[in-house]
Amino acid sequence: MTARPANAHQARLLRLLRDGGPNSRAQLGDQVDLSRSKLAVEVDRLLETGLVVADGLAASRGGRRSHNIRLAPALRFLGVDIGATSIDVAVTNAELEVLGHLNHPMDVREGPVAVFEQVLAMAAKLKVTGLAEEFDGAGIGVPGPVRFPEGVPVAPPIMPGWDGFPVREALSQELGCPVMVDNDVNLMAMGEQHAGVARSAGDFLCIKIGTGIGCGIVVGGEVYRGTTGSAGDIGHIQVVADGRACACGNRGCLEAYFSGAALARDAEDAARTGRSPELAGRLAAAGRLTAVDVAAAAAAGDPTALDLIREGGNRVGQVIAGLVSFFNPALVVIGGGVTGLGHTLLASVRTQVYRQSLPLATGNLPIVLGELGPTAGVTGAARLISDHLFSPA
Repeated sequence: MTARPANAHQARLLRLLRDGGPNSRAQLGDQVDLSRSKLAVEVDRLLETGLVVADGLAASRGGRRSHNIRLAPALRFLGVDIGATSIDVAVTNAELEVLGHLNHPMDVREGPVAVFEQVLAMAAKLKVTGLAEEFDGAGIGVPGPVRFPEGVPVAPPIMPGWDGFPVREALSQELGCPVMVDNDVNLMAMGEQHAGVARSAGDFLCIKIGTGIGCGIVVGGEVYRGTTGSAGDIGHIQVVADGRACACGNRGCLEAYFSGAALARDAEDAARTGRSPELAGRLAAAGRLTAVDVAAAAAAGDPTALDLIREGGNRVGQVIAGLVSFFNPALVVIGGGVTGLGHTLLASVRTQVYRQSLPLATGNLPIVLGELGPTAGVTGAARLISDHLFSPA
């Protein structure tokens, strides 16, 4: 993809076609502030670039039928969601429909070189299936703070060896296309906004609970990243004064008490001290426990597992209650690997938020689980790069 929109009007038309699918000139005209003649000029210029194509006749609106317009069907975006313990890679079309998706276990602590070798291998595997000859752009999510303009991770607590690594530059050279990089929870928020539970929300919070905990903040339909890109790092809000040591170097952080790693540690402690025969059996069989084991034990009625989930949900809810009082969002979405704990977790979070925040902020506030699961991040990654490419050069 070499062409870019020449002005804001063309960029607006491209994003409308991305988000709404094929549309007629007349219907596009209803959504943009352009005269019919000016709209015709901009659409014709986009047709000349090859970014859009004619797509059959539109339904009649009482006069001469016009052609539908759609984004070029050959456009392909690569979405990459690097988590702490796994990598998701997907190919999408220009409307961000996921055409192919791969997942591979990978410890992000192995470092950027090893991780990106795996990413490139997965991208090549998707190409071999015939889903894409080349990629027109790629979006990358990483589980740590990112200096957004440069696409560089900055002192990520759970990513040793990644500080300052030129992710955008390195992958752009390898893939041969433009690349954008962001924090993984921002991309989850963008994915849920595009195709998930947040489709109709302009102001919302997206909480990701996995190996770490983060929050995507969407204001007026746009991700808010803060001055340096670290907005939403709620996993390092203190919930216990002088509490447990955290990977960030501080003590008492939320992430030290309820994240995938913290939950696994507490579950193993409960198993070894005899407080949970169910978890003890799972530990003996597998040699280690994860949040999945805690969810399964809770589903089997294990009271210790249920207590671990409720206590963690209360701590998360305590932090979210403060965010709700401060931000007054229209929606709170909870996603990430730990959401396999399901409605026990959700009930605890809701209880704390509704109890602690003012009625004006919570009276019509849905707190829900995300809809897209593992495709939220890769969809958001494709959305990130398309936002960049569908902006004036």
